[in-house]
Amino acid sequence: MLSALGGLQRCFWAILLLALTVSLLAGFLHKDVRLLMPLLKGQAEGPPITNVMFLKTHKTASSTVLNILFRFAETHNLSVALPAGQRVHLGYPWLFLARYVEGVGRQQRFNIMCNHLRFNLPEVRKVMPNDTFYFSILRNPVFQLESSFIYYKGYVPAFRDVVSLEAFLASPGTYYNESQGLRNAYARNGMWFDLGFDNNAPAEDAYVRARLADVERRFQLVLIAEHFDESMVLLRHLLRWRLDDVVSFPLNLRSPGSVTSLTPEGQERAKRWCALDWRLYQHFNRTFWARLRTELGPRRLRSEVAQLQARQRELQALCVQDGAPKNKSQITDLRLRPYQSGEADILGYSLRPGLDNQTVQLCQRMVTPELQYTARLYTQQFPEKPPKNIPFLGA
Repeated sequence: MLSALGGLQRCFWAILLLALTVSLLAGFLHKDVRLLMPLLKGQAEGPPITNVMFLKTHKTASSTVLNILFRFAETHNLSVALPAGQRVHLGYPWLFLARYVEGVGRQQRFNIMCNHLRFNLPEVRKVMPNDTFYFSILRNPVFQLESSFIYYKGYVPAFRDVVSLEAFLASPGTYYNESQGLRNAYARNGMWFDLGFDNNAPAEDAYVRARLADVERRFQLVLIAEHFDESMVLLRHLLRWRLDDVVSFPLNLRSPGSVTSLTPEGQERAKRWCALDWRLYQHFNRTFWARLRTELGPRRLRSEVAQLQARQRELQALCVQDGAPKNKSQITDLRLRPYQSGEADILGYSLRPGLDNQTVQLCQRMVTPELQYTARLYTQQFPEKPPKNIPFLGA
C-alpha cells in the first residue's frame, strides 16, 4: 500500500514538474502556452473532418477554396457531389435540388460539396451526411460588386448598357429591373442571394437579424476573403487538417489592369445599393475575429499564418514557372488555362519544367482551374459517363 502511494506521489510530482517546465519555456520564448499544449495532451484533437459542405459564393476567392477541397478529396479518395451531366454548377441560379448532383440516386451520401449552388438546406441534406461541417466565405461587398461588374458585364442585364460601375451606382434604378429575372442577381446583394435569400428584400432590421441568425445556425464557420490566410488557419484548426491541405495559390485571379477602383462616393453608394450584403459582411467580419481570438489567440494565429505563408512561398518557388501567374496567352497547357469572362483578364499558372512525376502531380493539382478540375474529378468518379466538355479549351 505504501509502495503504491509512493508511486502515485512520484507520478504527481513528475507531471507537475513537466507542466512547470513547459510554462517556463513558453514564457522564455515569448510564446502562447497553447502552442505547446500538444506536448501535454498528445494527439487529442482527433481525426480530420472529411464531410464538408462549402457554400461557394461568387467573386469572394471561393475558387481558391474549391481547389483546396478538391485536392483534399482527391488525395484522400473522398467522393464529391459534382454537377450532373455537362453542367458545371449545381443548378445555379435556381435554388439547389438534390437531383442536380450526379449519382445522387445510387450513392447515399457524398463527402465533399463545393461547386456553385444557391443554398437550400433541406435539399443539401439529401446529399450530405448528418455530421457535415458547413462553411462559407464573404467579401467586402464594395469589392465583390466591382469584381462582379467586370466579370459578368456581358451576362447581367443590369450591367450590359452602362459604361462603368460608377455610372451604374449613380442611378441603379435606370439599369436594374427586378422583372428581368435571376440573371440580375449578380448586380445586387449577390452573397445574400447565394445564401438562398431574397436579394431585393428591404434591409429592415428585424428581417436582417432573422436571416443572420439563420446563417449562424446553418454554418459552423463563415470566412472573410480579405483575411484569407487567417481564414485558412482557422479552417485548418476546425477541420483538423494538415498545413499542406490548406496551402494554396490564388486562382481565378484578375490582372491588375482589369481591376477598377470606385471613388469614396461610389463606395458609399455600393454599400447602400447592396445594404443586405453590407450588413451580412459587417456581422460575420466581427464574428470571424471573435472566433479567432477564442480558438487560437493572437500569438498562435501570427505563428500559424507565418508558417502558412512560408510554405506557400516554398511551393510557389517549386511549382510555378517564373514564380508568378501568367495571362491566358502565356499558358500553353490547356489543362491549366483559366476560363475568361466579361472584361476580366483572368490569370493562371504554368508549371516549372523538369519536375519529377510526384512533384508534377502535387503542383498540377494546386494550379488546375475550377472547370478543368471539376471535369477531371467527374471522369474519375463516373468513368462510365461521357466526360464533361469544356468548349473554351478549344479556342
